[in-house]
This record gives sequence, C-alpha cells and structure tokens, in this order.
Amino acid sequence: MNLVARLVGILALGLTLIPPALFAAGKLADAPMKTAMLAGAVLWFVAAPLWLKGGE
Repeated sequence: MNLVARLVGILALGLTLIPPALFAAGKLADAPMKTAMLAGAVLWFVAAPLWLKGGE
C-alpha cells in the first residue's frame, strides 16, 4: 500500500508541476491545464497522508 501511495503521490506532483510549464511554453491550453492541476491536487491530498504518515 505504501508503494502504491508513493507512486500516486509522485504522479500527483507531476500533474501539479508539469501542466503550468507546458502552458507557459504554449503547448497546453488553459482548460486542460486547470483540469490536470485539479486532478493532481486531489490525488496529492489522497496519497500524501498515506505516504508520509510514518511508522511501520
């Protein structure tokens, strides 16, 4: 479970950081960028507590 949470967390960070760079480069429109960033934020808030909770 921890490995899955880490992979989802890394994917979520990518969805939060890469779309604005693509938008700034003119490769991505406004609406898809916002959708990808929203999905990344939701995934991050789901995966990060599982990934970073510590213990075990």
